Amino acid sequence: MLYAQPIARLIEELTKLPGIGPKTAQRLAFHLLFSPPEDVRTLAEAMVDARQRVRYCSVCCNLTDQDPCSLCADEARERTTICVVEEPRDVVAMEKTREYRGRYHVLQGAISPMEGVGPEDIRIKELLARLNDPTVKELILATNPDLEGEATAMYLARLLKPMGLKVTRIARGLPVGGDLEYADEVTLSKALEGRREI
Repeated sequence: MLYAQPIARLIEELTKLPGIGPKTAQRLAFHLLFSPPEDVRTLAEAMVDARQRVRYCSVCCNLTDQDPCSLCADEARERTTICVVEEPRDVVAMEKTREYRGRYHVLQGAISPMEGVGPEDIRIKELLARLNDPTVKELILATNPDLEGEATAMYLARLLKPMGLKVTRIARGLPVGGDLEYADEVTLSKALEGRREI
């Protein structure tokens, strides 16, 4: 045993975070050990508070601490379009462009047969329920430009076309295999401008 049990446990727990390997976990653990106790307490409280208070919006399925979320509750947002994204962080990426003023729907994932994720495992039922609103005229499919995102977009396009709804896909311009959260605002703005019907 190289470390005292509490330190070893802290390192082990930190390695469970995405993108944190053993060396980074060790660095973080020692940073926390030498930080002022109040800073560590504040961090721990923020994590517990976020885990307890954050839930899914009953309208768009985004993460929120109020229901409906602030975007769904905003009367100034356009009601005729719904932008469909995979994850909550994609909503943040789209909002940074300041180009889109409509509503969102967060699927909480993408269709991935290799991972055992089918259409029933993501928030498609909730999206279909929202499309009963006659004010919705266009659905913008802004899933990631990777294999799973493309499969999800094609599935939704085929499912929704018979409804007479305009279904568009954000334009290419994002790198294939990339994620929306890593794209810059200009690239996302151009992708929104160049969207096309599918």
